[in-house]
Parts: sequence; C-alpha cells; structure tokens
Amino acid sequence: MISEQFPWLTTLVLFPFLASLPIPLLPGSNKTIRTYALAAGLAEFALILYTFGRYFSLQESGLQLVESYQWVPQIGLNWTLAADGLSMPLVILSGLVTTLAILASWNISLKPRLYYFLLLLMYSAQVGVFLCQDMLLFFLMWEVELVPVYLLISIWGGKMRRYAATKFILYTAIGSIFILVAALAMAFYGDTVSFNFTDLALKDYSLPFQLLAYAGFLVAFGVKLPIFPLHTWLPDAHSEAPAAVSMILAGVLLKMAGYGIIRMNIEMLPDAHVYVAPFLAIIGVVNIVYASLNAFGQDNLKRRMAYSSIAHMGFVLIGFAAFTTIGISGAVLQMLSHGLIAAVMFFLSGVTYERTHTLNMKELGGMARKMPTAFAFFTAAAMASLALPGMSGFVSEIAVFLGMATSDAYTIPFKATVIVLAAIGVVLSPIYLLSMLRRIFYGNTGEVVEKTPLMLDIRPREAFIAACLLVPVIGIGLYPKLATQTYDAKTVAVLNRVQDTAMLVADRPNQPLFSALASPERTASAAAPVIIE
Repeated sequence: MISEQFPWLTTLVLFPFLASLPIPLLPGSNKTIRTYALAAGLAEFALILYTFGRYFSLQESGLQLVESYQWVPQIGLNWTLAADGLSMPLVILSGLVTTLAILASWNISLKPRLYYFLLLLMYSAQVGVFLCQDMLLFFLMWEVELVPVYLLISIWGGKMRRYAATKFILYTAIGSIFILVAALAMAFYGDTVSFNFTDLALKDYSLPFQLLAYAGFLVAFGVKLPIFPLHTWLPDAHSEAPAAVSMILAGVLLKMAGYGIIRMNIEMLPDAHVYVAPFLAIIGVVNIVYASLNAFGQDNLKRRMAYSSIAHMGFVLIGFAAFTTIGISGAVLQMLSHGLIAAVMFFLSGVTYERTHTLNMKELGGMARKMPTAFAFFTAAAMASLALPGMSGFVSEIAVFLGMATSDAYTIPFKATVIVLAAIGVVLSPIYLLSMLRRIFYGNTGEVVEKTPLMLDIRPREAFIAACLLVPVIGIGLYPKLATQTYDAKTVAVLNRVQDTAMLVADRPNQPLFSALASPERTASAAAPVIIE
C-alpha cells in the first residue's frame, strides 16, 4: 500500500518548515509573501485531512502510520512518528487554527517575511509534538515551538511586549528542563536504554521513581497548561501578543500540555497517577475558582479572556482525575472545544483592537451600533465559552461533571466538594463574559469609539475566519460524536491501563511513604482504584 511506502507523517511535520525556507528570498510585495504563506498553510491542512481521512482508522486504539528512522544513533535520537486517537484530532485542530491565524495576519506590514517564516516554523513544531513517539524528539519539538512564540510576541506585540515575551520564555524554558530530566531518568531506568514512548511505557518503574517523574512532567506541563500557581505568564503573553499569535497560543499550545499529561503522566506512569489524581482534581478546582474570580478584576479585554482560559483548563484536570471513561473523554473534548472557542474569542478581540487601538474596556462601549455583525459573532463566541447548551463547551463540561459524579474512586463528600466548587466557576463564567459584552457593545458610546466615527464592521475575510471556528463549535455541540469518535478507542485503552494498574495498587500492602494519600480501605474494582477520604 502507498500508505506503507510514503512517509505521510514526516511530510506533515516537515512540509511547513520546508515551505518557510523560501520566504526570505521571495520577490515582490507583502501581498505576495502573505499569499504564499497562506497557500502553504492551506496545503498543509489539506494534507492533514487527506492523510487521516484516507489512512487512519477510528476503530483502532493503537499507533497507526508508524514511521521510524535512525537520526542521531550516538545519543539514541530516532525520528519516530505515529498517530493515534489522541494525537490525530489535535493535529487537525492545530492545522485549522494555525491556517486561520495566517489568514488573520493579513494586515501585518512589519517584517512580514520573518513573521510568516516564524508562523510556518511553529506550525511544523506543533504537528511534530503531537506525532512524535521519541522522548528526545518530543523535547526537541517542544523547544523549537518556544522560539517563534517568543519572537512573535517581542517584535509584533504591544507596549509591554518584551516583558511579556521574556516572562513567557523564562517560565516555559525552565519548565521544559523538567521534561528533559524526567525523560533521561526514564530512558536510563532499568537494563535497557530507550527513548521510545512504547518502550518507556512498558518499563517496570518503582512507585517512588514514578512519583518523581510524574512530578517533573506535571511541573513542565503545568506551566504550559497552565495550572495555579504557574500561570502568571499567560495573561501577560495574551495581553501583548498579536491576535493571530494569541489564537495559536490559546487554541493549540495550551493543548500540547494537556496532551503531554495524558501521554506521559497517565499512560506511561499509571501507578503514580492513581496516587496523584485526587491532587489533580483539587488543582483543577483551584484553577476554575481562582481564575474565574480574577477575570472580574481585568479591564483589559485579552487579560479577561486569558483568565477564562485558565479556568477552562481546570475542567481538563478534573476529567483526567475522574477514573471514568466519560470523565477522560470530557477532558479531551474540553481541550478540542476550548481550542476552537478561545481561538475565535482572541481573533475577535484583535478585530476590536484594529478598529479602536485599545483593549481597555473602560474606553469602549456602544460598539454594537457601529459593528452589528462583529457583535453577533462576539456574542456567539461568548455563549460558547460560557457553555451554552447546543455549543461544544456545554457537552465537554457536562461530561467532566458526570465523569466525576459517577466515579467510584472517591468518597461522596470528596466528589460533592469538587463538583460544587467547579460549579461555582460555571456560574461565574456567564457573569464575567456577559459583563464583558455589556461593557464593549452596550451602553453609552465609549471615549475611543466616539473618536472613531467611521468604524468599519467586520470584513468578509474576518467573518469567514470566525465562522470557520464557530461552525465546528456548534456542530460538536449538537452532535458530539463528530469529535468523540476520533479518540474514544484511545481514551478507553488509556483508562483500562490505569484501571488495571489501580487493581494491582489496591492489592499491594500500604507503602509507608505514601500511605497518607489513601485510606486504609482499598477496592479491587476496576472503576475504584483508590478511595479518597
């Protein structure tokens, strides 16, 4: 078969990078450069859809389209790529959001060659993170993705762009060190040395080692997700980044952290996950409540959205901790849903900024009369973000709640506390999002809006971008299987692995170092790994 002969995944990873190389040499105007970059993005997205539509089976839970080549054998670095139900939908999400971000950058006039080169380079790194099956290659792709984001913020950002970019690179680069340390420790553990994901998952690690490696990965991915208190770089980065970069940052890069938690923490270190899961649920609740309350205090439009993103990622952590199929399925769906919703929200904030040159909501107001179409799109995006029924956010958050409520892994008081506190965030999100709409679009005309009498409504290109992101949000909300069928087989397999491990943990004698984490009562039920008091 051609799928066995042609390196489809390698092509997906390398094509945007190779397409970016001629950009500095392109003759002509800015229009030529941006048209070329958009054509490259569209070609990559079409190739993604063709590859997975033609050669990927939704019924298989294992790795597909596996490619492996020796790259630097002296250090054990192999070019190993594969796709499964966890990586495939995230690659499609990355392709959609990044391609639309290129289209959203149509008005970039400062150093356009460098700008589009960095976008395409980041495109390659994103796809590589989701498809690689070698820990060193994963770390390399993870690091390559950081550099374009830093440059895009520091060159094309707002007034505090250098501060925000420096804070971003310090947080994420230091966090990445934990990935490398944990990866090396796992690779050299035991009698064999390997960086391959499958080999690492099959090793028999001791529980103390698993907990240490789990903690290392959690710190690294916790910075990127982000989780409290490692989150402070995100509001600054969003508030200063160009709208297109914010689209990618919220729509794709945060999801890389959620992907890493499933791939490394849960799938490779299931023993540790059994013990740490309740703490994930607690951190998730803190994320939701803390970020929702902080959103109220933000007058900067994009900072309010950034805190909203932090709150929504709390539901992902709760879903990971639920030990139920519907819980982990809801967490993955929340990642996909939030990727689409956050991208359209930050894009529309960029549309607002282009007209008013301010993100301060105190200076806005009454824009609905001048930009009725933009107001309609903004309202639809806000409704999706607050989990209105019929939108994808509603389905994902309900699944997370049901997953935690039906879990036999925790006592009723623990579950009730988590659900009630998380529900507070569900109540708060409509308040701060509707308040945001009121301050921007309703009421008296703001100072800046008053000084812009010829404010243009949303253009066809901008309406197309917003529609491309909102249509799948509504489609998934009305028919969730559009998304869930892509990863159901994989999430069930991951959960079964954790549950099998949990039964073994339940049968072991209490281990003195960690006995305080679990009650003396153990259960051997596959759905009840540890009873948390």
